[in-house]
Amino acid sequence: MPKFSFRLERLPTPTGDMLIVTDAQGALRAVDWDDHRDRLERLLRLHYGKDAVALSEESGPPTAARRALEAYFDGDLRALDGLPVETGGTPFQRQVWAALREIPIGQTLSYGQLAAGIGRPRSVRAVGLANGANPVGVVVPCHRVIGADASLTGYGGGLERKRWLLRHEGISLA
Repeated sequence: MPKFSFRLERLPTPTGDMLIVTDAQGALRAVDWDDHRDRLERLLRLHYGKDAVALSEESGPPTAARRALEAYFDGDLRALDGLPVETGGTPFQRQVWAALREIPIGQTLSYGQLAAGIGRPRSVRAVGLANGANPVGVVVPCHRVIGADASLTGYGGGLERKRWLLRHEGISLA
């Protein structure tokens, strides 16, 4: 019997259909694109345990998370500010994810800058791994982290989506 029961919603976006996972209190638990559902489910297993999560696609009014993401994709870049997020993860991962939410819209940081910003300048690789394990991309904006040479680096949703998100937020790319 699953320990957690979460609601799954779908949102059409300019970069493909997005999956939005929320709990009964409305906190966002996970976000990913439909073509990366396997990764979403893998991250849920990692964060909550094997067979611990049941996802239900029940109908009903859109959650606040869905409405906020819809507004973001429609151009209200501040719509995600303050959106409640509840994640699993280690204390270090949660520290990295909290720092990601502090990156202002329209700005990027390198992995090294992010590591230094949390007081762990020698933990660049660990910061990168925590970034890659972020279950609530876009809201916790891991897409704003780039390579030290300003290159686009890996993004779970794919580099084209990362490029689109950065442009959407006003970041010009070379």
